[in-house]
Amino acid sequence: MPLTACGLRPLYGGASSPARQTLGAVEVGGIPGRSGYLMRGALEQRLGAAGREAPRYRLEVTLDDRIEGFGVRADNAVTRERRTLRARFQLLTADLGTVLLDATAGADAGIDVVSSEYATIAAEDSALERLTEQVADQIVARIALYATRRADQRAAEPVSELP
Repeated sequence: MPLTACGLRPLYGGASSPARQTLGAVEVGGIPGRSGYLMRGALEQRLGAAGREAPRYRLEVTLDDRIEGFGVRADNAVTRERRTLRARFQLLTADLGTVLLDATAGADAGIDVVSSEYATIAAEDSALERLTEQVADQIVARIALYATRRADQRAAEPVSELP
């Protein structure tokens, strides 16, 4: 009750909220590579649309996954890396392919480079998994916000009477 008095309301609301209805009707397109496989799985888990009726929307995602070394010792050995995952995503209508939302999301993580190559590779993989989860959360939140704002705009439009 106190939140509604100041204009705040839950983004995802109940089962019939615009955000939930939109998220449940999104199909995720294929995303190439290991990072794409992880991203698609994370998005499908959050959207919860698998096995439902025909999707009304399609989500297309393009990933840019980079690892850069930036901590360098006197012998030119890298001691620290930064893994960056950026996603450009578009929410399209499934029938016509009209772009409804075109945005980006991203996250980065620091990785210590140790003497064990296996440990460094494991840390890079763990970083990719965490980054995928963070970016997927950002994408889903942006779609939910878009759906809520769109519903608010439609509700604010004057209703014309039919003759």
